[in-house]
Amino acid sequence: MMTNSILRRRRNELVAGVLVLIILAVLPLPIRDVYTQNLIILTILYAGLSQAWNILGGYCGQISLGHGLYFGIGAYVSTMLFVSAGIPPTIGMFAAGIVGAVAALLVGWPCFRLSGHYYAIATVVVGEIGYLLFLNWDFVGAATGLYVPFHGENWAALQFRTSKLPFHYVVLAFAALTWIVAWVIEGSRWGYSWRAVRDDVTAARSLAVRVFPSKMAAAAISGFFTAIGGAIYAQYVGYIDPDSVLASSFSVLIALPAVLGGVGTLWGPLVGAIVLIPTSELTRSYMGGAGGIDLMIYGGLIVVIALARPTGLVSLLGIRKQVGGANAAPT
Repeated sequence: MMTNSILRRRRNELVAGVLVLIILAVLPLPIRDVYTQNLIILTILYAGLSQAWNILGGYCGQISLGHGLYFGIGAYVSTMLFVSAGIPPTIGMFAAGIVGAVAALLVGWPCFRLSGHYYAIATVVVGEIGYLLFLNWDFVGAATGLYVPFHGENWAALQFRTSKLPFHYVVLAFAALTWIVAWVIEGSRWGYSWRAVRDDVTAARSLAVRVFPSKMAAAAISGFFTAIGGAIYAQYVGYIDPDSVLASSFSVLIALPAVLGGVGTLWGPLVGAIVLIPTSELTRSYMGGAGGIDLMIYGGLIVVIALARPTGLVSLLGIRKQVGGANAAPT
């Protein structure tokens, strides 16, 4: 059974999550500047995407650098269903999530035979293959890409032109859902098993943890939510092509908030996104044309945090990575 201290901690996390949700829900109400609204939306979106990555890369310890593939698949599946079949994105995004989960399973089936940096390199290769495939696939627009047709403002199609506020609540719902799923997993037997796999595969096997199925389950959940995030992004920007949703930079940007904030922690992706995304967007906006100064600041921030706080920014808040493998699992 879970001890009283663990139950109390998890209850406090849930209360804190509700408070953060309320704060983020009212945050944009007094803001009229469109650029600032866009910045908040992107920050929350990447917090959700990074939390999805954290399910596989943090809790299960499988460092994927190819999540941009699932992000792009989600964007293309939802958009193609909307353009070709008239299926609204509120439905299409879940179809995109299923396709993203299947893609994650197909990638995981051979790649999970690898370990450590070999697995990470394999995900990079798979992501590049996906990028080249879509770049030359005429059925999905190839390099030209796809425009999302505007059918008037409505929630079913997730199309809003006069205000960004509805999109704020769409991405907030997405980020909140990924957070609550991570919270449930963290305290479940799955979560304990996955952390055992992350910490020591040999020890996990000796304790009857099914290592390969654990990795596959984590990959499917992670791919599902990443693809949904891609579908939302496609509706937000109104246009997609391989460079805008399948570039390798997306894979890195999805993973970095969790790495910066704290891999394998519940709050790491959000804290990392709050620091990383505004820094990235502001430096690119104001110094993007000055010889890549934005990239230098971006990379320098990551190096400083890696050296000063290798456990992530959440350690400054007194939050630690959840430890304890299968031997600590609740009965």
